[in-house]
Amino acid sequence: MTYRGTNTYLVGTTDIAVIDPGPDNMDHMNAILAALSPNQRIRHVIVTHSHIDHSPLARPLADATGAQVYAFGDSYAGRRPIMDQIAASGLIAGGEGVDTDFKPDITVSTGDVIDADGWSLEVLHTPGHFSNHIALDLGGIWFTGDHVMGWATSLVSPPDGDLTSFMASCHALRDQKADLFLSGHGDVIHDPHARLDWLIAHRLEREAQIIDQMAQGHSGITEITAAIYTNVVPALLPMAERNVLAHVIDLVERNKARAIGNIAFDGKFELL
Repeated sequence: MTYRGTNTYLVGTTDIAVIDPGPDNMDHMNAILAALSPNQRIRHVIVTHSHIDHSPLARPLADATGAQVYAFGDSYAGRRPIMDQIAASGLIAGGEGVDTDFKPDITVSTGDVIDADGWSLEVLHTPGHFSNHIALDLGGIWFTGDHVMGWATSLVSPPDGDLTSFMASCHALRDQKADLFLSGHGDVIHDPHARLDWLIAHRLEREAQIIDQMAQGHSGITEITAAIYTNVVPALLPMAERNVLAHVIDLVERNKARAIGNIAFDGKFELL
């Protein structure tokens, strides 16, 4: 699910910010430190979101360099009430590895600026893929974490992922001036607005497919997924089911569908 691995970015010339230090891998930390010249030092460690492929190295790197860790909050910050309720029910577990121990030294949110000599990053809270997800603007160059990636669409896996928030964050990013997106996985995105337009259209197309299946009487997540994802290898079907569930929860939130009983993978849903 991480393609070639997690992209770690170093920003600055003298006082360096490290964006998404990555998983708990000492070889990777040594590679980050080895990239510095003698007159450079890491002052900021910034985490776009606290999945285990992005954040666990933040604390060891900060301890080794004297830097502070910046993020929106811990791994539960930014959740909407419906996702808190779903999580509390115990009916849906997270689909991706969550760094449950993660805690930043300094919390940031939309409009906050992280800066040092020669650079300035403005924060935009972009929940959806994960509730504490942020994007960072370096004068039109955006670090988009896993919200917009350079290799695939972002997984939205309830209760950690929230499609209602994801779509709102896509539109919020679409409103920004952007020349490049540098994502958490994959290559540089050279036409960021076109990528966002495609991503929004893809999600709307998937929603239409789900609504069509529900209109035909398919009410369970597994059967809806099987009817839509006909070309997916079996190993990826659990991730596809999580995406379908995210869409169905969004439809429930928007009063276009209702749950027959609990909101859960084995629950039943119908259109309103």
